[in-house]
Amino acid sequence: MTGTIARLRALDTCAVSDALDRHGIRGVLTGLAPLAADRQIAGRAVTVELGPPPADTAAAPGRHLGTAAVDASGPGDVIVVAHQGRTDCAGWGGLLSLAAAARGIDGVIIDGAARDLTEAATAGLAVYARTPTPVTARGRAVEHAWGETVEVAGITVAPGDLVLADPGGVVVIPAAHADEVLATAESITATEAVMARAIGAGVPVSDVMGKSYEELTDGNQ
Repeated sequence: MTGTIARLRALDTCAVSDALDRHGIRGVLTGLAPLAADRQIAGRAVTVELGPPPADTAAAPGRHLGTAAVDASGPGDVIVVAHQGRTDCAGWGGLLSLAAAARGIDGVIIDGAARDLTEAATAGLAVYARTPTPVTARGRAVEHAWGETVEVAGITVAPGDLVLADPGGVVVIPAAHADEVLATAESITATEAVMARAIGAGVPVSDVMGKSYEELTDGNQ
């Protein structure tokens, strides 16, 4: 695990979201929830772009969606599937989950539906998506590209961006801003830990959560 990923894993999505706010960066992927192996995901994005099958079947990819990204990935990587929010068919399935788990991939984020979630959970692969579905992608969706910049839940995600997911949500930190956003999130986390100890010591919460708390995401702080 690289130092950057270790720092990311030590945070939660709320602290990172606050840090993104402070730096004026949009990076929260809304509407996604843990559907298998409900645990944290932290790593660098490996992107997959899905879309409708081409009218000319001869132009369709000769391999199943997501397979190239899985084969190219490993520990410290997170597969991010741009499925345009589709819930009419799955953008991820069980055999992909088994392969991803075998390669040590940290988890999968799908902007759309996923299926075979029992298989993913049994394999220990964390899957965050919009909804479960039993409907296959075959004949409904194909891979248009992988390893390219995509749009997920209205947010641009590039290969190598940092991805963090936990029960609080899913956030993406652009690689170019990783150090500054992580440093800010770490500062916010430390500040909130001091506040939590004060509450535990009996300080009134109205005092603890005063003006300084409201300014935690202020870019001037």
